[in-house]
Amino acid sequence: MSQDQNEAPQQAVRDLEEAETSVDAAEDALGMAQDEIGKLKDQILRAMAETENTRRRMKKENDDAQKFAVASFAKEMLVVADNFRRALDAVPKDDAQNDTFRNLVMGVEATERQLLSAFERFGIKKVEPTGQPFDPHYHQVMMEQDDPSVPAGTILTVLQAGYMIHDRLLREAMVVVAKGGPAAHKVDTNA
Repeated sequence: MSQDQNEAPQQAVRDLEEAETSVDAAEDALGMAQDEIGKLKDQILRAMAETENTRRRMKKENDDAQKFAVASFAKEMLVVADNFRRALDAVPKDDAQNDTFRNLVMGVEATERQLLSAFERFGIKKVEPTGQPFDPHYHQVMMEQDDPSVPAGTILTVLQAGYMIHDRLLREAMVVVAKGGPAAHKVDTNA
């Protein structure tokens, strides 16, 4: 065989080896590119999720700010509502004969109703806990009173009304609770 004929199969083998090396290199490059694409997809998804979480958090904070923006003003106005109620409670029932006095009382009652109506429009509601069990999250005990006819811890009297603004406590109610009487709820000591 001539040298040219001998070199042709060797050249073909070298070309085949180079092609295999080239295919291997291309497959490696493709694998690395796919890994990089996977990493970038993951980063994009995480960034999108973080953006969505931030958007939701900001929307909630904005909604809360709008809902509760009047809270400090409302707390100040509760004193006015309390004073209307005190004025009406202080009116002796037998003085209702005088027309001028009766008209004054009706005017104070109407003004109190308007104030409470304005409170309701802004999500402020009066809490009436008389007869309910004491809850330290919503009530402040001012004193205890013996009353064996009701379970201990039951609210007997409200000294100052409590108020809620939407789902939050604006001011806790100041109450008188019963002591003595049966326990409001029994605790299982055998557990």
